[in-house]
Amino acid sequence: MTHDTTALQRSLPSPSALSGHRSGGSGPLSDATLDTLAERLAAGADIVGIGESTRFSRETFGLRDQLFRRLVRQHGFRALALQDSADVAAGLDRYVRLGEGSAEAALAGAWRPWRTVEMAAALDWIREFNREHPDDPVRIFGLRPAQARPEDYDAVLDHVRATAPELLAELAAHLAPIRTAHDIDEHVQRARGTHPGRPFVDHARDALALLQARPGSSDDDAVLTRMRLIVSFHAGSVAGRGSFTSDTATEADALGDAQRGTGLRLVYWDGIAHTAATGTVLGSAPDSAARPTVGTHLRERYGTRYVSVAIGFHHGDLGVVAVPEPGADLVDARLGSADVPARWLDLRRDDVRRQWDGPARLRVISGVYDPSRDASEHLAVASLADAFDVLLHVRRATGVRWLA
Repeated sequence: MTHDTTALQRSLPSPSALSGHRSGGSGPLSDATLDTLAERLAAGADIVGIGESTRFSRETFGLRDQLFRRLVRQHGFRALALQDSADVAAGLDRYVRLGEGSAEAALAGAWRPWRTVEMAAALDWIREFNREHPDDPVRIFGLRPAQARPEDYDAVLDHVRATAPELLAELAAHLAPIRTAHDIDEHVQRARGTHPGRPFVDHARDALALLQARPGSSDDDAVLTRMRLIVSFHAGSVAGRGSFTSDTATEADALGDAQRGTGLRLVYWDGIAHTAATGTVLGSAPDSAARPTVGTHLRERYGTRYVSVAIGFHHGDLGVVAVPEPGADLVDARLGSADVPARWLDLRRDDVRRQWDGPARLRVISGVYDPSRDASEHLAVASLADAFDVLLHVRRATGVRWLA
């Protein structure tokens, strides 16, 4: 099924409404401007990283998707890399290349922020493009190793139910609370006050120990393999690590392997804290040193053949939370001062760089965002123009539509 993309199209201002846009390095956005931007991004690039300041906005996702479509149709990009596991991405890839099942079914095991009507529409568009270009398809890749999925919990429980029913109640007590992290991340549950209390990784490790103690258990036991995946999933989560920082070098390796291994020009979708081409500091940890991002490694390895785009917004109701106007010290406040639905800056132009470059803070709205702490919900970079080549900015954002 092909999703109706009319809502996404409506989220962008029409050329007639913004017919006065300039063709230089900044100005309001239009369809014609997006054509020009895509052409500029594609020039000399092997990888274009397009990051959003939030994963909950229909408008910012719409801009990212519209740029991606132009890069594919007009400039020969043929790969999309996502912040998700290799096995999830393989399922998405099968759908867009082979048409197996539906976009909704392919997204069922994906990371929660991808499970939206907007993402399903993007997959359907790729599927239709691939149907029209069977010998030159768009591929999808994941940046993380294969990890536990909800069906792994079911398989472990079914095995114990059949072979060691006396352990079932104790095992289920460990697994029931922690499988909820596949719908709402553990750190988000803590922020919302819905977390049951005990760290999920501790439950997972106790469940593994229980299975290992079974009579006749062996290290190559298939059920233990699944259980170790579950432990790894929770140990590697934000809550399990105790940090938002991921293994950026490994993720950059996976992305680079996909690009070099296929020879395809690639678009990388993630948050701006990951796609930035220089180190970043989260506002919630202002005294920490700048940490390398996936984009940092890509810039080091690819130079200007890696292009970094940031998409942000001024204010809006995202459904999960209403976000007020940004503080005056944020780039978003300055970008949102113009009374237009959306605008852009090409920081690679000398005149634009002189006007906008320097240490900067950009708004970031995550799953643990709290409006009462809005002043700390940002990331900081030492140089705006080093971190991002192009900025896109929406004045008012609305929420994505979640798949059932």
